[in-house]
Amino acid sequence: MSPDGPARLRFVRLEECHLPEVMAIEREAYPEPWTENMFRQEVHSAASYFYVTFLEDVLVGYVGFWLAVDEAHITSVTVRDTYRRCGFGRTELKFILGVAARLGLSRATLEVRASNLRARDLYLSMGFRQISRRRGYYSRTNEDAIVMTKDLDTEAYSNEPAGPTERAPGSLSNP
Repeated sequence: MSPDGPARLRFVRLEECHLPEVMAIEREAYPEPWTENMFRQEVHSAASYFYVTFLEDVLVGYVGFWLAVDEAHITSVTVRDTYRRCGFGRTELKFILGVAARLGLSRATLEVRASNLRARDLYLSMGFRQISRRRGYYSRTNEDAIVMTKDLDTEAYSNEPAGPTERAPGSLSNP
């Protein structure tokens, strides 16, 4: 299954109606899952650019960042377990980096578990570089976080339309 094949992924701003499925994926994917309240804050925060990912009518993942001055702090790149290893995480990451670049942001940063080698490899392959390690960052497991960053090329996205599935925070329209 390819994200660029006939059944393309589409991205929709996170809304409260998505929370039950998002929570199921979150609990499946992480040893320290976010709470429903944390996701609810993403829905209402003007600094949050958070999207759910659909393959046809199936919610297969989610991706988002927080706007922090001139930087996109990526908070999540998550794919439902049964859809992993299909390239969807890469597609989500490309999408969210495009959103950030079109907003004129100069860089993206993220933290990733030191043990999450697949994610780290993905980020490295997408041009991120490791800049530091946060010891014991994940409280439940006491695992370190690897901090990674990538400079964004806003020129690469300047001629691309935002796409029919993006909307500005606070917009009343639903793509």
